[in-house]
Amino acid sequence: MLHNDPIAALTPEVIAWRHHIHCNPELGFDENETARFIAEKLRAFGLDEVHEGIGGTGVVGVLRSGTGTRAIGLRAELDALPVVERTGLPYASRNEGVMHACGHDGHTAMLLGAARLLSQSRAFDGTVYFVFQPAEENEGGSLRMIEDGLFERFPVEAIYAVHNWPGLEQGTIAARVGAQMAAVDNFELTFEGFGAHAAMPQLGDDPILAAGAFVQAVQRIVSRSVDPQTALVVSLTQIHGGNVGNIVPGRVWLQGTCRFFEPGHSGHCEKVIGEIAHGIGVAHALKATLNYHKGYPPLINTAIATARAIAAAASTVGSENVSTEFSPSLGCEDFAFMIREAGGCYAWIGVGDVGPGEGLHGDRYVFNDEIVPTVLRYYVNLVEQTLPAS
Repeated sequence: MLHNDPIAALTPEVIAWRHHIHCNPELGFDENETARFIAEKLRAFGLDEVHEGIGGTGVVGVLRSGTGTRAIGLRAELDALPVVERTGLPYASRNEGVMHACGHDGHTAMLLGAARLLSQSRAFDGTVYFVFQPAEENEGGSLRMIEDGLFERFPVEAIYAVHNWPGLEQGTIAARVGAQMAAVDNFELTFEGFGAHAAMPQLGDDPILAAGAFVQAVQRIVSRSVDPQTALVVSLTQIHGGNVGNIVPGRVWLQGTCRFFEPGHSGHCEKVIGEIAHGIGVAHALKATLNYHKGYPPLINTAIATARAIAAAASTVGSENVSTEFSPSLGCEDFAFMIREAGGCYAWIGVGDVGPGEGLHGDRYVFNDEIVPTVLRYYVNLVEQTLPAS
C-alpha cells in the first residue's frame, strides 16, 4: 500500500503538469500536443505499452503486474472549451478563446500521477488501462474510442473516472449506484415563410410570432406530458431571426436541449416536439423543419463497480466523508458510453463552494489543486483493492 510520502512527493510535479496542460489548451479532436505530452510521460514512467491515435487523439497506457488476468480501466479527458479565460492566472491559456474551464487538465494530470505511482509500486495483480480520451464536451470522443475498438483491444471488467465537483464540500467523494448524470438530446427547429415590411405584415408570414408560440408550448412536455415526479428539462438556448428593424423576417431558427434520466424520454421528446412544431407551423402557415439529435445517454453507475469505488473512497477520505445518497445532476457526461459498454463508476470529488463565473464552464473557473493528493490516493486505493496482490 502506498502511503503519504510518495504521494506528497509527487503532488507538486502533478500540479506542474496540470499548469502546463492548462496554458496549452486544445479543443476536441485537436488535442495533438496534449496527447503527445501524455504519451511521452507514460513511456517515461515505464508502462508496458502506450497506444496513440485511438478514436482520433486518444491515448491508452497499459500497466501489468503479477500473473492475474483481471483488468480495469481508469479514464480522463483531454479537451478544453471554447471559452475566453479571465482568471488572470500566471499559467492562463496561451490559446485565445480556448480554456480548460471544466478541469480536464486536472483530471488528466492526476491520472498521469496515478500511472506514475502504480508503475513504481506495481502493488497489484492484473492489468490497469489508463485511458485518455478526446472530445468529451460535445463531440462524443468516448463513443469514438469505443467504435475504434477500445474494449476489444483493452478488455476490462469495469472502468472508472472522477470529476472535480464545485459545490461539494472539499475532502468528500460522492458516488451512487444508478443514474449520476443525465442524458442529453439537442434539437434545431426552423420556421420558414415569406418576409414582409414591418408596417405591412399581412403581406408575409411571421416566423417570429411562431417561434414565440413554440417557446411557450414546448414546455407542456415537462408540465403536462410526463409524470411531474420525473426529472426532465427542456430548454431553448438560441433564437435567431431577422437583421433589420423594419422587416419581418421570413425565417427563424431555434436551438434547444432536453435533459433526462429515463432513456425512454428521448423518443418521447422527439415525438412531442415534432408534433408541437408541426402544429404551430400549420397554424401560422409556415414550414417547420425539426432536426432532433440524440446525444449522450444517462450515466448509470453499475452496482459492483460502485461498491468498489465507494470502498476505495472510504479508504481515502474516511467513510464519513463519502456520500452515496444525493440527487444526480442534469448535466451530461460522455463517460456514459464507456460505462454502458463495460460497466463502471463515475465519482465526484468535492472542491468546495465557488463564486459567480467560477463554476464549471465559467470564464473564471480555477481548478482546485488541493484535491490532487486525494485523487492520487483514491486511484491507488482503487487499483490495489480491486486487483489485490497475492
